[in-house]
Amino acid sequence: MYRKFRMCLRQVAHSVARAARMWLAAALALPVVPVIALAGAPSALAGVPVIALAGAPSALALGNGLALTAPMGWNDWNAYGCNVSEQLVEQTALAMHNDGMQAAGYQYVNIDDCWMSSSRDASGNLTANPSKFPDGIAAVASYVHSLGLKLGIYEDAGTATCAGFPGSYGHEQQDANLFASWAVDYLKYDWCNIPFSSFSGQSHQQVAQTLYTRMRNALSATGRPIVFSMCNGWDASVQPWTWAAPVSNLWRTTTDIQPNFSSMLNNFHINVGLASFAGPGAWNDPDMLEVGNGMSATENQSEFSLWAEMAAPLIAGTNLVSAGSATLSVLTNRAVIAVDQDSLGRQGHEVSSSGGLDVLAKPLANGDVAVALFNETGSAATISTTASAIGKTGSSSYMLTDLWTSANSTTTGTISASVPAHGTVMYRAAGGTSSGGGSSGEVHAVGAGKCLDVPNSTKANGTQLDIWTCTGGSNQIWTSTSSRQLTVYGGSSQKCLDAFNNQTTPGTKVEIWSCNGGANQQWQLNSNGTITGVQSGLCLDVTGASTSNGALVELWTCNGQSNQQWTLG
Repeated sequence: MYRKFRMCLRQVAHSVARAARMWLAAALALPVVPVIALAGAPSALAGVPVIALAGAPSALALGNGLALTAPMGWNDWNAYGCNVSEQLVEQTALAMHNDGMQAAGYQYVNIDDCWMSSSRDASGNLTANPSKFPDGIAAVASYVHSLGLKLGIYEDAGTATCAGFPGSYGHEQQDANLFASWAVDYLKYDWCNIPFSSFSGQSHQQVAQTLYTRMRNALSATGRPIVFSMCNGWDASVQPWTWAAPVSNLWRTTTDIQPNFSSMLNNFHINVGLASFAGPGAWNDPDMLEVGNGMSATENQSEFSLWAEMAAPLIAGTNLVSAGSATLSVLTNRAVIAVDQDSLGRQGHEVSSSGGLDVLAKPLANGDVAVALFNETGSAATISTTASAIGKTGSSSYMLTDLWTSANSTTTGTISASVPAHGTVMYRAAGGTSSGGGSSGEVHAVGAGKCLDVPNSTKANGTQLDIWTCTGGSNQIWTSTSSRQLTVYGGSSQKCLDAFNNQTTPGTKVEIWSCNGGANQQWQLNSNGTITGVQSGLCLDVTGASTSNGALVELWTCNGQSNQQWTLG
């Protein structure tokens, strides 16, 4: 019965592939009109939001409505390198369908480098290596879709992929049309063999913004929903988290991960401090999971816990066809997956980190907080925090659920556990009220990559705010209160974000003033990434869309541009 069923699926897949090839030439010849403006320019669709405030509902940064929670799936590279094939991809998809991975939320079956022929065809099109993919990518996509899963593919922004196969440089729209015709659902886009000499005087980051925006627009123009995954964060000069939210659904923040604790720890350290840049539709990606590839059981559990706490993509990188129960039990832990996939979309932030002992807190949509106690050291240690430190208040006791053992306990405030070397204990804390855990922090000006700043750390009433390179100083740390104020400093020095003299016209300066509860000191943190004055309805705006240190902040009519986009956290 199984053989007959699979044969039937293959016949359907081949029929679909033949149909796709018949209309491919026409699809590739269609004129295309990008519908989203270049990064940093006014959007052609002025109402399309750019980035969400940390913890707000999705901002649909690309306008594609995809990856509103971090993508979950599988990629062949970590386990197989260049040894990818049609048979491997289909066997893995079937394994995911049958072994509980799909039921746990994994959707994407992603093909990495080395899938294509060594050169384009006479029409300039990419072709699948016929010995590896004899039936072509469209047939594989059809088979994967028949199982209720989605197919991902790989390309590169340069002239060649990292393994030396044809890159998409100069062929962006042609390749995007081809992928759409094959019914691809996800594109991983790498950063090798970039022709920097063609961009004289430009930094790596500027070139990356240009080339990734090209492919973003090309994918958009196809009309097919395709998750866009940028893989360039391993180039330290690119720093995609500072600019990529309007361009891609996720971006690599780290070097390539290796199947050992040291590499995993390095990627954790890089990614954990970037919480304020992530949100629905726009995710920090510390690279694929190494669960099942040689780390210890304790280390596997830590990696999976930490990636979930950081709202990272959960892309398995192991051999799933023959994965054992221990590997699958980690990858399909639904309590931990629920933390990663929580609809609030907050990346967990560090509450404390000292001597290799880390506490992370991740606010959840229902008011719970996920807490990770991570022991980086080589010896068992007790790690402790408190309910108030993770943002919980208002109750005499709190329920703690251990997400690996399912054990329940209560606490009046202390959250503590003995954590093995390289281990992580993960709790879900319920009860009382939650301050959100991420409601204090720097307010990032997305378009400029800088922070909302009180010049020279002054505390004088009437000081107009500006933007400045983020320093983490007290003059850049803001708190969103329950009364809709945005406060800076503390104690007797506390000041509020204030619209000058209760004015409600575009160009009104935004200043600090002693908190007085006035309507001109109330602000709405919106799901589209803007901060609007409750009294005026105008947007917090960097004057003239400047990206320079010292650029002043004012109120202006909301227009959807990146100089009106902010993240708090």
